[in-house]
Amino acid sequence: MGTSTQSQTENSAVGLQGVEDDAESGLNRDELFHVLRNQRRRFAIHHLKHDRGPVDVGELATQVAAWENGITIEEVTSTQRRRVYNALKQTHVPELDETGLIEEDRGEVVLTDEAEQLDMYLELVPERDIRWSEYYLGLGAVGLALLTVTGLDFGPFAMLSNVATGVFLSVALVVSAVAHHYYYTNMHLVGGEEKPPELRGD
Repeated sequence: MGTSTQSQTENSAVGLQGVEDDAESGLNRDELFHVLRNQRRRFAIHHLKHDRGPVDVGELATQVAAWENGITIEEVTSTQRRRVYNALKQTHVPELDETGLIEEDRGEVVLTDEAEQLDMYLELVPERDIRWSEYYLGLGAVGLALLTVTGLDFGPFAMLSNVATGVFLSVALVVSAVAHHYYYTNMHLVGGEEKPPELRGD
């Protein structure tokens, strides 16, 4: 039997694209970040974005319970399903509805049009790894240091021209940006694949 994935939320960060704070869309960025910090709600949104169309809350609870416990939907026990079902009905579905991400009608839930257009990413950071933001900060620091020693004709760096240094840093930035884009769009897009981002390494 698999293990629960709840602890992974401490090493993750949610990214959003396609949402602005305005009355017309009904979506508020701060509220969305708060709502999506909860793994159970992210699992629910992932299932709705991947499958599309209305989903029965009972079916949603079974799938979320399976992901939480690292098992197949056929292996979900009645206790596991009931625990998730009660939490969805009493807490998570109403909160997602209030935020403007889903609509509930007669025991079925469906994403709103605004949520369908919203790209949600989950940045997972292994215990000994760094976030992309920290990586870019480090890359910028290295670039600044390299430009400084090149401009001062310091040691072996005196052989490098400012143009060569600039080209090197530009290539490093472009390669990093391409890798970053691939990393997110192929691995950590919520709803992009059958499994949620947290479980794709399993």
